[in-house]
Amino acid sequence: TPQLLEAARGLTVMEARLAFSLAVERLDALGPSAISVVAREKERVIRQSQVLDYYEPDAKMNDVGGLETLKLWLERRGSAFGAGARDFGLDSPKGVLLLGVQGCGKSLVAKAVANAWQFHLLRLDMGKVFGGIVGQSEANVRTALQVAQALAPCVLWIDEIEKALGSAAGSTASDGGLSRRMFGTMLTWMQERTAPVFVVATANAIDDLPPELMRKGRFDEIFFVDLPGDESRRAIFDLHLRKRGRDPSRFDLARLVASSAGFSGAEIEQVVIGSLLAAFDQDREVKQTDLHHEIEASVPLSVMMAEEIDELRTWARLRARPAAKRDE
Repeated sequence: TPQLLEAARGLTVMEARLAFSLAVERLDALGPSAISVVAREKERVIRQSQVLDYYEPDAKMNDVGGLETLKLWLERRGSAFGAGARDFGLDSPKGVLLLGVQGCGKSLVAKAVANAWQFHLLRLDMGKVFGGIVGQSEANVRTALQVAQALAPCVLWIDEIEKALGSAAGSTASDGGLSRRMFGTMLTWMQERTAPVFVVATANAIDDLPPELMRKGRFDEIFFVDLPGDESRRAIFDLHLRKRGRDPSRFDLARLVASSAGFSGAEIEQVVIGSLLAAFDQDREVKQTDLHHEIEASVPLSVMMAEEIDELRTWARLRARPAAKRDE
């Protein structure tokens, strides 16, 4: 079937034959049920590359609280893949750089967009790229990019890209120019690739990001993911209460929103989890006061890193597009 052939995309002839043989052995036929067998074989092959991690894209866009502007942008970009878009004169979207405060859903977006588009999700682990043998690191980068292109269409997730490539632009003497060469390889590939590999890169800091990385053509857009505003925090409380089997209508969400100003999405999730733990320890149901107690006991990142966040907002105001509507 076409779906089965698509599932085998990126495998060599021998690898595809092995995957189909395993499917026949286990299922006695090559049908829609064989797709999962082929997908697992592909996952094994990807892991053998040692520099790419294969993720099952199980997150959904509804799991991302707020960020409505970014979600709409991604929805429109998703329709730009395929022959119809090419005939219309559109190239495949290149990717997006998500810059912003830690714990505000940037990594979750990478997982959710792969699920929404039904693409493979590959994570480039830059820590695995660096090898001890001369030339090995550059070869690892090229291998990872070749595998991603072979598996296209796919989402290539590069988490905290500033830690991997941010300082490379100024690195020469300390590592013999290795970081600069790897940085150059990545930039050239990001600019020149034609395969439908959609890059989702996340970054928490701006000081280490070289201007070459943020130039138009590397990414389709740069979004700034700020701390959630009132509407977004309400949506995040609603999401995490429902996710854990609680009816949000039983709680005064307006009070929770008012008392949690400056909290990130991850911090709100921990408030809900902490409240449930407290209630479970006392063998009772969670109450509104539990949530407020957790909020009062927490010191959010916006307090601990107030100066850094203000600097990030100032930089992004003129250089990046807000990922959420300004509701404050």
